[in-house]
Amino acid sequence: MEAVKLNFQDKTNKALGINEEDALITKTYMIVAFTALLIGGTLGLLQGLNRAGLLELPVWFNYYQVLTAHGLLLVLVLTAFFTIGYFYAAMSHSLGGLLPKVRKMAWIGFGMKIVGFVMAVIPILLNQATVMFTFYPPMAASPWFYIGLVFIVLGVWICAFGAFIQVANWRKNNKGQHLPIISYFATGVFVLLFFGSVPVAIEVLYIIPWSIGWIETINVMLARTLFWAFGHTLVNIWYLTALSAWYVVVPKIIGGRRFSDTLTRLVIILLVIMNIPGGFHHQIVDPGIAESVKYMHVFMSLAIGFPSLMTAYAMFSVFEKTARKKGGTGIFAWFKKLPWGDVRFLAPMIAMIAFIPGGAGGIVQSTNQLNQVVHNTLWVVGHFHLTVGTTVVLTFFGISYWLIPYVSKRVLTPKINKLGVITTLIWTAGMSFMAIAMHWVGLLGSPRRTSYTTYADNATALSWDPYLMFLAVGGTLLMIGVLLQVYAVVHLMFFAPKGETEFPIADVEDNASKTPMWTESWGRVVVLLLLLVAMGYVIPLVEFIGNAPPGSPPFQTW
Repeated sequence: MEAVKLNFQDKTNKALGINEEDALITKTYMIVAFTALLIGGTLGLLQGLNRAGLLELPVWFNYYQVLTAHGLLLVLVLTAFFTIGYFYAAMSHSLGGLLPKVRKMAWIGFGMKIVGFVMAVIPILLNQATVMFTFYPPMAASPWFYIGLVFIVLGVWICAFGAFIQVANWRKNNKGQHLPIISYFATGVFVLLFFGSVPVAIEVLYIIPWSIGWIETINVMLARTLFWAFGHTLVNIWYLTALSAWYVVVPKIIGGRRFSDTLTRLVIILLVIMNIPGGFHHQIVDPGIAESVKYMHVFMSLAIGFPSLMTAYAMFSVFEKTARKKGGTGIFAWFKKLPWGDVRFLAPMIAMIAFIPGGAGGIVQSTNQLNQVVHNTLWVVGHFHLTVGTTVVLTFFGISYWLIPYVSKRVLTPKINKLGVITTLIWTAGMSFMAIAMHWVGLLGSPRRTSYTTYADNATALSWDPYLMFLAVGGTLLMIGVLLQVYAVVHLMFFAPKGETEFPIADVEDNASKTPMWTESWGRVVVLLLLLVAMGYVIPLVEFIGNAPPGSPPFQTW
């Protein structure tokens, strides 16, 4: 259960909201996040138009540069800055304000990430790092691209350790109490951010001397494996961030209570422990990996479905119970009592619904026989746009309509709420056009990472064109959604009426069972996490290194 006892600073925060210095951190992170959305969304539109054959990109900024920048801006910049800004506000609210040294670490991490992104983006613009988000060797970018990635990872680590220091300080001063639930989510996310980014840090440090020319060849299999140990975890970091809003914020917004504090904490623990082993399901068609190891990673990937099913039950139980208290009746008619006109509920609700087909698509891609059909086709991109582009991004949008007024000491007006509802519906329509078309044309064999081509008017390739046209339609709608969302964010941050906005955290049920104290043992959680990582990676990595092939020199194919 949440701690009831409040110290003076907690009471002050509750009465007056977030302090100015803490608010500035979150506002700055949000500005960067939504600037990345604007630029990355524009690049996404260019991709969609090109892939549909409607736009020929210039030689000086080709499709693959656009694809690389789009991935970096949306998959890394938007998500990283939003997640860190959101959870730092959450810790400030629930833990009595940020410590001065933690605040300083947030700014140092911010500066390092900005420097890193600039260093990575400049080579992309110069067409010296057109290696896409996954940057697989043997394609080699400018060394500055990889050095930029190092700064990004270091910046994330500094923010993670700042969060750990903040949490440790609170626990020291509140012995025997449970960490507030929103900060418990933050702890899980930062644990995954740190341990999940260790493999990609090792990979980048391995690639840099190769890209400079200090070593002649690189072990491609090792590099791919280190990347996906990070890449697989990154997806679930976003998912865990979205879950924090589903479990804690949405019930408060609809006037309900949280389902179970114990279940919520158990879901977080399971997602943290089981997350990193699973990366090989992204390499299910790769040679050089024993089938037994692949199957173990597939099992770990599918095991994450268990806490997801727990979440589905918990959330819809909360929805039904709350709606029935408000007079909802019938098997399904109680849905009408939910606040569909409130963007803070509508956006994450659609995000939850989108995760149902998104999760099903993930099961397909984790299944060996089915993966053979869809691997490296547009199906995979469609899945990504459902899970990240819809489930995660729409949850982020929903959060922004109360978080930004909260840190800006402003209020959400009916006009901006209505605009948010329209934005959510436009985004949903755009993603539906895009994701469904991508899934369908992927089944027909359309490849994942290529610009528009008819392959010399091949009949099969020409049959993809009607479906690819929906990419352009979806991309256009999404661009409209991006513009509306960025406008809403700017308005809420700088122009909305002044006032106090609540940080919405739902209470547990009055008759809820007491949460066991073993849920506070994060040391045990980390040990279990590392044991599973060792089970999943030690033997194959030793095999890759001990029986390494000759390796590959760097290639630049553009």
